[in-house]
Amino acid sequence: MTTTPITASETHISPATDGPATSMAAEWREFGAFLKRPTLEVSAKSKGALTVLARIYALDLLAMAVLIGLASLLIAAGVYIPATALAGMEFTWGIIAMVVIGAPVMEEVAFRSWLSGKPAVIAALLVLLAGGIGFGLAHIALPPLGLALAMAGIVGAGAALYLLRNKPTLGWFARGFPAFFWLSTIAFALVHLANFDEGSLAILLPLVLPQFILGSMLGYVRVRFGLWAAIALHAAHNGTAVAIAALAGQLG
Repeated sequence: MTTTPITASETHISPATDGPATSMAAEWREFGAFLKRPTLEVSAKSKGALTVLARIYALDLLAMAVLIGLASLLIAAGVYIPATALAGMEFTWGIIAMVVIGAPVMEEVAFRSWLSGKPAVIAALLVLLAGGIGFGLAHIALPPLGLALAMAGIVGAGAALYLLRNKPTLGWFARGFPAFFWLSTIAFALVHLANFDEGSLAILLPLVLPQFILGSMLGYVRVRFGLWAAIALHAAHNGTAVAIAALAGQLG
């Protein structure tokens, strides 16, 4: 795996300042500009991360409110909308921890950790995936082998992160970043089709629009601040969704 140093012209670095925008509306406009042309920021704008996260979370809340309102109108009009996995779920502390903490960590590692375009992260994720596939294929027939493959994947991923830690972002990845960004966002939305037990694809595809919108926000904060920011925003979103589902269940 070879690397090519990248320049500002290759990544189309935004001329925005190093900190938050002057207002929430300006922050949302900056996010919109990013979506028009997703860019891989070489020098992450690290100042004011919590302020930016709060503003993007506010936009997420607004999007959720609009989509919930639209869904309510459709249901009132007699349109059948399949229930999600959260509907009617009994929220034990274990389930809440999995939804609010476990899912954000695992999904962000899978869908957005590699958006840095750095060889260390890409190689580590591929090795970890290989170990997981090996475990899935072997653990039933040969449990010791399955466990060994899983452990090899974890160890190999750690070794890749360490050995390749100083390698710069891949030049071809930076140049093709818009495609990788939208691939990540679309894949994140489509995997949530598994939240529904019934319904045709034509009906279900519009129902993962919330995950598509969320995925674009998560990709933006991941590029701007790092993977931790995407995990934090994802956890806040899922926590809000659990609270809404629990409230809806009580009211229902």
